[in-house]
Amino acid sequence: MGLRRIVKKVIPGKAFKAIEPYGHWGEAVIAQAKHGFPARQLQIIGVTGTDGKTSTCSLITQMLRANGYKVAMMTTISVDYGDGKGEQANPSRMTTMGAMDLVGKLKKIKDSGAEWLVLETTSHALAQHRVWAVPYSVAVMTNLSHEHLDYHGTFERYRDAKKMLFTQTNRNRKGLRVGIANADDPSGELFAKEVKNPILYGLKKGGLRAEDVKLTPVGSTYKATIDGDSYDITCHLPGSFNVYNSLAAVGVGRAIGLTKQQVEQGIASLQAVEGRMTRVDEGQDFAVIVDYAHTPESFEKIFTEVRPLTKERLITVFGSAGRRDESKRAAQGEVAGKLCDVVIATEEDDRDIDGQEILEQIASGAEKAGKHRGKDLFLVHKREDAVQKAIEMAKKDDIVILLGKGHEKSILSNGPKAAELRHMVQSDDDPRRVVKRDYDEVATVKKALRVIKR
Repeated sequence: MGLRRIVKKVIPGKAFKAIEPYGHWGEAVIAQAKHGFPARQLQIIGVTGTDGKTSTCSLITQMLRANGYKVAMMTTISVDYGDGKGEQANPSRMTTMGAMDLVGKLKKIKDSGAEWLVLETTSHALAQHRVWAVPYSVAVMTNLSHEHLDYHGTFERYRDAKKMLFTQTNRNRKGLRVGIANADDPSGELFAKEVKNPILYGLKKGGLRAEDVKLTPVGSTYKATIDGDSYDITCHLPGSFNVYNSLAAVGVGRAIGLTKQQVEQGIASLQAVEGRMTRVDEGQDFAVIVDYAHTPESFEKIFTEVRPLTKERLITVFGSAGRRDESKRAAQGEVAGKLCDVVIATEEDDRDIDGQEILEQIASGAEKAGKHRGKDLFLVHKREDAVQKAIEMAKKDDIVILLGKGHEKSILSNGPKAAELRHMVQSDDDPRRVVKRDYDEVATVKKALRVIKR
């Protein structure tokens, strides 16, 4: 049994939560000292927000790399050490891993010869001081909505944890001290006030503005304007939310001194991001899309974007994670119930929580929006079966959209002693409480499509 788990068992939950950040801070201090503060030799761009972090990181990384920069990247999906070997899957299921692991990877990135690092940074990592002594030069905020309230307690605490990225960036006097924030988000200006050199971007507000936006099923084009300068942007990631993400990347390019041509060509060079609006095509006569979206706000954005493209029915499959924010489950169901024709609720990562309980919470929201069980609302716990049902239901010109898993390659389910240990706060990898099984959403969809074609 690990030291952290022993401490959790000995110290009451509330007390542990209060002292936990200091433990992470101590771990970060030891790790940084052990590895010689490796990040000091890197220019680091931090990206935080509720949705769009990984796509924004990918856009920034590709923009820099396309222009000859030696860039590493760490995101929810993958780690790219900047050594020319490409991306490696992030096995930790943590966007920003623990301090020991994080600093060890920073050392490897520095040793690889990378000069820049694009680092997806979570509210947990900031609140727990896991990124202590990481010298951010540029901070990016994509958007903010209710998420991770199971940990932070209130939206304000969640927001303030995210805001620490901008505060930490401003303290780095050897960096650019630039903060790039979404002006159309209600919290955007609060973030911008934390840095010496703010850039606010948006479609409605901000000094950096997207104009003449044209959306297509495969991307967008628009003109980005700021201080009399303009950029003709082509983004190959679909959805208006990716206009925002690519606009943030424009802000980064401008902040670090890229030319108009370098920004334009760099953003246009990214073709796709794994598990982000990924289309699965096996020759069927209906569309299938896989995305990582897992909040009510991101659901609404995606459904609103896809709805006008739907000639027939919009069918969605999704779940909601156990040991995470319970309040969002009914909201997810309600959004899906309002904007989709068929809702199939399934598992996401139940952990040690009763999966049927989660499905019922989702169903309550969908029923509030007018859905009826057995007609246009179905509860199918095993995700593989839910995917199969959606594919079998789909007809010509329907769109099936599967949310919540995206790039992930496993599902966390009830362990053999989940019920009796459910009251205990333990790490997700305790095999008595939680077991992991292999799962690949895209591969599961392809298998289901091959079945119906036989």
